[in-house]
Amino acid sequence: MINRVSEYLRTVWRGWNDFWFTPTDPALVSILRVLVGGMLLYTHLVWSFGLHAFFSPTDGWTGELLPATQGGRMGFSYWDYIGSDTLRWSVHVLNLIVFFLLTIGLFSRWVAVLAWISALSYANRVTPGAFFGLDKANCMMITYVMLSPCGARYSVDRLLRLRRGASTEAGPSVMANLATRLIQLHLCVIYLFGGLGKAQGDMWWNGGAVWYSVASYEYRSLDMTWLSAQVPLWGGGSFDLLYVVDFLTHATVFLEIFYCCLVWNRWARPWMLAAMIGMHLFIGAAMGMWTFALIMIFANMAFLQPETVRRWCDPLARRVKLAVAGEKAAA
Repeated sequence: MINRVSEYLRTVWRGWNDFWFTPTDPALVSILRVLVGGMLLYTHLVWSFGLHAFFSPTDGWTGELLPATQGGRMGFSYWDYIGSDTLRWSVHVLNLIVFFLLTIGLFSRWVAVLAWISALSYANRVTPGAFFGLDKANCMMITYVMLSPCGARYSVDRLLRLRRGASTEAGPSVMANLATRLIQLHLCVIYLFGGLGKAQGDMWWNGGAVWYSVASYEYRSLDMTWLSAQVPLWGGGSFDLLYVVDFLTHATVFLEIFYCCLVWNRWARPWMLAAMIGMHLFIGAAMGMWTFALIMIFANMAFLQPETVRRWCDPLARRVKLAVAGEKAAA
């Protein structure tokens, strides 16, 4: 009996170590750096159109709400210490440069840390007026990308190593695997609690939640009222398209609650990822939340194999590498 328990514990320990600390190809975290960096650059570039209104410490509604809603706030934001418009714009432009450098992969490891600090500072400053799921997903992704060797591939850093004649082939990395696992588990937690929260709402039980979402004038980007029509069927009769809405409503709750179970199964994973990508594309198209939809799709990409990423991205990377090599030879 003692031997069986000991063997079981050793098996669990080996499985734990294999799950977290098996070195893996950094191709996946490298492409996530490109995607997350691009999303950070775009979403924070949008702040430029209302920088004073959101970040002024004294003017506008932000200055009135902050003392009442953020008393005792633990989150750090360097925007709390920036008073002049000139300095505010200077820091904002520097942040945009940091996000751009992260996207192209120049000084990747250091720039990722700066991007993490900047993203958190923006998010903590604008709460509660403009802090949404997109900002939370951005902060989640840059936190884990920062921990990884995100500049190992598909980066200017790699091209610079090539110009210096250094080896550009990045070997397997424990931190690449650790960062990927953290994204995967965090995503499971997000969907699980999102699904459980939806299960407490009556509209998610009666099937009307998706209808009210896509028909809302506040979020609607496409006219979805045609879903209330009756579709004639061959041979007589008709089919109520609202049954489709009911199905999508219940399917959303099912997918979010059981994502954390099904996505780990290698046979169910492709179907689960396809369903979640479809769900987020529907959110983007029907409700206009394209940035949120895209960052969640990027997060789901953490379940891809690095070999799959290399099969898609390496041909383009080789073209760039050959172009640099040809330029070096000509010089």
